[in-house]
Amino acid sequence: MRCVAVFAAVSLFAQAPRQKAPSILDYIDHTWSVLTRSNRDLAVAAPDPKFPEARGPWAVYISRTENLRRVEKQLGVEMTPEDFRKIQLRVLPEDTTKFTEGDLLYLPRPYVVPGGRFNEMYGWDSYFIQAGLVRDNKLALAKDMADNFLYEIREYGKILNANRTYYLTRSQPPFLTQMLLAVYERTKDRVWLTSAVPAIEKYYRFWTTEPHLTPQTGLSRYWDLGDTPAPESLSAERDAQGRTHYDLVKEYFRTHKIPDYDVSEYYDAKTDQLTPLFYRSDRSMRESGFDPSNRYGPFSADITHYNPVCLNSLLYLMEGQTAEILHLIGREDQAAAWQKRARDRAATINRLMWDAEDGLYYDYNFVHGRVRKYPFLTTFYPLWAGIASKEQAAQVVRNLSKFERPGGLQTSTNQSGSQWDAPFGWAPLEMIAIPALRRYGYREDADRSSVEFLSLVQQEFVKHGTIVEKYDVVRRSSNLTGEVHFGYSSNEVGFGWTNAAFTTLYDALPPGDQQKVLGESRR
Repeated sequence: MRCVAVFAAVSLFAQAPRQKAPSILDYIDHTWSVLTRSNRDLAVAAPDPKFPEARGPWAVYISRTENLRRVEKQLGVEMTPEDFRKIQLRVLPEDTTKFTEGDLLYLPRPYVVPGGRFNEMYGWDSYFIQAGLVRDNKLALAKDMADNFLYEIREYGKILNANRTYYLTRSQPPFLTQMLLAVYERTKDRVWLTSAVPAIEKYYRFWTTEPHLTPQTGLSRYWDLGDTPAPESLSAERDAQGRTHYDLVKEYFRTHKIPDYDVSEYYDAKTDQLTPLFYRSDRSMRESGFDPSNRYGPFSADITHYNPVCLNSLLYLMEGQTAEILHLIGREDQAAAWQKRARDRAATINRLMWDAEDGLYYDYNFVHGRVRKYPFLTTFYPLWAGIASKEQAAQVVRNLSKFERPGGLQTSTNQSGSQWDAPFGWAPLEMIAIPALRRYGYREDADRSSVEFLSLVQQEFVKHGTIVEKYDVVRRSSNLTGEVHFGYSSNEVGFGWTNAAFTTLYDALPPGDQQKVLGESRR
């Protein structure tokens, strides 16, 4: 499978005989090409490592509004006849909520996958990956990533969690306008930017109309259209005894008292069955990208009752950046309305999600009208977005010690057995929190946190010759054996957003700290 191929390619590169060992920066530059997929190698991109059973040919679906003959002709040019016979091009059915297998959804341009079990183009991963591509002057590929998202919005209705059929029911955190502006800043192509506006508006409506909109607050939430088990979880998230994630959830519900929410909404004790609402919540948690954590109670089962601070900070940015895009293309009369939306959202975030007593931003439960006091690194999103005042930022920074550990910033203060809680640190949140510190002038804190995380990545690269998905920032290790109890327990090799975090955070460090990062291999 491709996950094995990716691991082998990057490992062999790391071990290749040279006069001197390759640096981590060499590895990252090389790995972008290893992780790139295009229609030329569609026969390799189509298999899904999360569905390990051998089968073929793998289906590749196009939307009902796409031109089947045009796509067949294009693939006939790009693929060899032998490879073309390994796939089967199909048109999506009207009901796209019933897929149970991992067939690929067609995209016209090349893209970079995260690595390992993730052999497709992901929603929020791609923002961080694109930042790394832009940094490494791979502008054509960075633009391809943005163009694929515009295509997904036009043909599939939204940016997808990833381009697999079982992801058609949800999106992921919205970074679209940042990706568009990252390309525009290099190309200054106003015609291209203008052409993107209808897709921006369509995707914005996806997030700001029901069921994602909560009328009680005017803010948005995560919401998946499905209410059955996530197919990728059933197939690939099993423990050593063969128990699925959902088996472990039921066991937890049977054996624990849970004060965080009404368990009966999510689990029927009489029949020992999870409810449709649990499965919708589980899928919505996957739309958030934080899968799983206890951020919204165990397994984040209560997520659909919350306005998340991360999502609404991103929508604030989308509103402000859409105004910026409209200004750049000369539509000043339309920009003002978007600026007002951004101002209104910022005011609501500060009114509902800011906890002055704790000095942290929290997620807001719109059903009960209160925040959930669960310290999570997403408290830095309003700083990263520029929503927080100087005084609010100062209070958040005073709480930095809650998250700072020897290997960087841990995701939360709670060790739940889920991978998006303590003691784990993840590249995307380092890429949010550390620039947030810089934005408000906390340079020393940003430098120190960067060195802690990057030196851990460098240390583990020296040991193993690879970069991985997540790290234990308390023990300073990438060996997570026995630490992740819910969801998938593997630590995937590649890895797109960790590569990008390393290079972008490294560039922001002063030379002395850069040398400290590359010179350290602490045990």
